[in-house]
Amino acid sequence: MLRACAIQYGTSWDKSLPYAEFSYNNSYQASIKMSPFQALYGRRCRTPLHWDQPGEKQLFGPEIIEDAERQVRMIWENLRIAQTRQKSYADNRRRDLEFAVGDYVYLKVSPIRGLHRFKVKGKLAPRYIGPFKIIDRKGEVAYQLELPDRLSGVHDVFHKCLRVPEEQLREDELNVQDDLTYTEYPVQILETAERTTRNRVIKMCKVKWSHHTAEEATWEREDDLRADYSELFASQS
Repeated sequence: MLRACAIQYGTSWDKSLPYAEFSYNNSYQASIKMSPFQALYGRRCRTPLHWDQPGEKQLFGPEIIEDAERQVRMIWENLRIAQTRQKSYADNRRRDLEFAVGDYVYLKVSPIRGLHRFKVKGKLAPRYIGPFKIIDRKGEVAYQLELPDRLSGVHDVFHKCLRVPEEQLREDELNVQDDLTYTEYPVQILETAERTTRNRVIKMCKVKWSHHTAEEATWEREDDLRADYSELFASQS
């Protein structure tokens, strides 16, 4: 929506931000079955624009109201197009799954590389642990699971579960954190290479990570690996 405003209004796009905010807060949201304004205040927004009430349009007042209505209509259309585009992206990957109490499902955990780059840990392909028994249904897509004691710090209600995933791991092999992440460590250097920049040559290593296959190996800087995991280079010396 912001990109559409920038394209439409050019350098004066920031002047349309109040209209964009107003349009968004008064647009129907399927997740809450109402607009954010109505959810917050318990009533529909009262406005002299009346753009959301077909057949009851009443234009009055100074020219600024007519201009505001014109801009809100345009932004609202941009918002509708953006939502339609996002829905089409989500529908390509959506799978309708429904479970019953007593079924067993798997949970997705996020592997975090044990390597800091710019103070951020990179993620690898997700893995799954379980199966865990469903003991209650909390909504259309939320389920409460029976978790073992070692996962007592994890909130037991989840929105996304899988029947039988391919990337299964035993949770007792992992140190799963409360946010369902665990740390992966490099176990083998598969290949080395050099990347030449304008000023220097950077040595790179293709690393195989624990609980991941060689096809999922990633390229890492050799100096970072030597600083944190010098044992990987012991066999090469």
